Amino acid sequence: MENDEIPAVSVAVRRGDTVLLVKRGREPSRGYYAFPGGRVEPGESLEDAARRELHEETGLHVHDLELVRDYLIEGRHGDRLHRYRLHVFAASHGAGEAVAGDDAEEAGWFDLEAMRAMLLSDFVLDVASEVLEC
Repeated sequence: MENDEIPAVSVAVRRGDTVLLVKRGREPSRGYYAFPGGRVEPGESLEDAARRELHEETGLHVHDLELVRDYLIEGRHGDRLHRYRLHVFAASHGAGEAVAGDDAEEAGWFDLEAMRAMLLSDFVLDVASEVLEC
């Protein structure tokens, strides 16, 4: 299984000129800011996984998911190499405030200027720029 791709999802939620980021509380990427997301469960569709992960990490629900990017990410977790196929969705904020849950230490809305000074997971700034241009 060492070289098998693990399906994963994340959701870039837009609210005005900001996007929602969570600060990762667990490895991999502990301490980095990223879009809410995680692994796809067996038998779960990508869209269902995106909705579930967003809700688990922030308490938010969205209706208008759109797949915007797909990445292959390799990284070590302990002594094992993992390959994640990350499917990044975009969505618009509907209502409610994000509350950090599950493995998120913090959740907040950030504009691009603030994000440039933050410790970000790979691709976050590029995707955020794309999502905010829409």
